Amino acid sequence: MKNFKYYIIGLAFLTACDKKLDLVNPNGPTAASYWKTKDQAFAAITGVYNALITDGTYQRSFPGLTDSRGDDFRGDSPWPDLEQTGKFIIPNNSAPVQWIWRDLYMVVYRANQVIANVGAMDASVIDETSKSRVLGQAYFLRGLAYYNLATTFKEVPLITTPPKDQNDYFPATATEDAIWSQIFSDFGTAASMLPVSYDAVDGPDRGQKGRATKGAATGMLGKSYLYRKDWQKAANEFAKFFVAPLQGVYSLMPNYRDNFRDVNENNAESLFEVQFSASGGSVPNWTGEPTANWRQFSAVSITYGMDGKGFSDYLPTRWIYDEFKLEKTVDNKSDPRLLATIASYEPADNSTMAYGVNWPHPLDRIYPRKYTYDGLGVPFETFEGGGINYRVLRYADILLMYAEALNELNRTSEAYPLIQTVRDRAKLPNLATVKPGMNRDQMREQIFHERALEFSIEGQRINDIIRWGWLYNPTKLAMLKARDTDFNTWTPGNEYLPIPESELAANKNLSRNPAN
Repeated sequence: MKNFKYYIIGLAFLTACDKKLDLVNPNGPTAASYWKTKDQAFAAITGVYNALITDGTYQRSFPGLTDSRGDDFRGDSPWPDLEQTGKFIIPNNSAPVQWIWRDLYMVVYRANQVIANVGAMDASVIDETSKSRVLGQAYFLRGLAYYNLATTFKEVPLITTPPKDQNDYFPATATEDAIWSQIFSDFGTAASMLPVSYDAVDGPDRGQKGRATKGAATGMLGKSYLYRKDWQKAANEFAKFFVAPLQGVYSLMPNYRDNFRDVNENNAESLFEVQFSASGGSVPNWTGEPTANWRQFSAVSITYGMDGKGFSDYLPTRWIYDEFKLEKTVDNKSDPRLLATIASYEPADNSTMAYGVNWPHPLDRIYPRKYTYDGLGVPFETFEGGGINYRVLRYADILLMYAEALNELNRTSEAYPLIQTVRDRAKLPNLATVKPGMNRDQMREQIFHERALEFSIEGQRINDIIRWGWLYNPTKLAMLKARDTDFNTWTPGNEYLPIPESELAANKNLSRNPAN
């Protein structure tokens, strides 16, 4: 199978001509001159994916500023923004925060153009099956962008059509309910339009890995319902993975680390991942309009890489390291997810090297390993040289979210086998044996623990902390402060990133959020 490359596109993202000049740039198509052919429809949806690989989306800043607000990760950088974010004191003029806002809305803007314009294409231009596939991807990507905007900023403008004139340039802030209703709608629409896979489709996307699928949309819809504590609707979506057509499509990879390196990508566990590549192209993909020469690199690996090998802008907390040590495997070893997530000196587990050399740091130091090239045959990270895909949704998450939803619905006994499937890969003892007969509250605490180990340093933890309400529970907040001193400076509302001040100044209809 061939992976889907985002940089094979030669279109600019489209605006109407400036009537004052009445000139058309021959190198940049306008809305009036585009949207004429099937090939243009497919090129346009590629352009939406392209917006996922910029600094403010999955290339660097969004993963970093999301991870650092969890209790498993903290800033360790000379760049003040990266530490201030983890301490919940980031100012609203922060450049990385602005980039996240800018680039997530770039996804929205491009998806809206595809939905409006491909949706209007006649059957003589594009067949209905291809049209549905293109539109389904656009709805999925817009839903994903709004999911990230809602979980990051809480309340934002809701834009679902291309701007018609300057009156549309200043949208008002929408309510949370309206935003989440749109997210549910977008993922639901995408699930109804997308194929299970692209192996047998008829078109230029045939056989491509990395495009949004029915499984990705169904999983994100369930995840969205879970975030909003609509347990029954979440469970209904996750149940679809155990009946046709999704039954048997996904499974856990035997080797946990195969989910976080540049081989075995788009594997059986992956529902959706952002495609990166260390090779190809000549124009850095930090931000802007894509060209045929755009690169597709990730900057996460060098940002997370340890002292002397990368920038070491972040570190795991001692708490998450200790959490991995709480339970031995059935063969009396450390949880193998520890060695894939955290770089540490572990002679008992035959792990005493980093980047191919003997452990180069004090023996008590710990660093990120997940999403870095440590142990993958290179001596150090390289600037603009990362090619590890970013996994947005894994089947392990489906299993643990389904278990959580069932537990909240008082179907606790049904949660055990779902959790055990994830534990089995880590070679952990049978939960039904070591902790039999748990009630709903006890199982809830167990799920808190299981999610911490399975998804550490994957942009999940702060969203879990927010949706579980820990920051507004005095007992849980005290626990967070004990785990990560960054939480000592948290104040109500600052679990979110602030609306950028530049956006507030430019748009008087935009409201401040709790973090401003």
